Amino acid sequence: MIEITDDNFQQYLSVGKPVVLDFWATWCGPCRALAPTMEALAEEYEPQGIIFGKCDVDGSVNLPIEFSVRNIPTVVFLKDGKLVDKQVGNAPRGVLEEKIKALL
Repeated sequence: MIEITDDNFQQYLSVGKPVVLDFWATWCGPCRALAPTMEALAEEYEPQGIIFGKCDVDGSVNLPIEFSVRNIPTVVFLKDGKLVDKQVGNAPRGVLEEKIKALL
């Protein structure tokens, strides 16, 4: 998974591939619980052309505002540069996987 920041987000978005972006923080227990699931999904779906990134809300100001992140973890799903889905809170792998498959 790629570390996404305010500074490099457009670089990854401009590639034209779907993006799954996990907003998290080091101090967030549910974020840490979700991390292994996100890593496993990234390992499985990155070869299919999806970019997986993590955005630390403590290090980025603009991205959490842009995607109206009020709670973490929040995972946003982007296709063609546009937000197509969002998952707030920890979720089972199956729920996230269905949202990822919709990006393909």
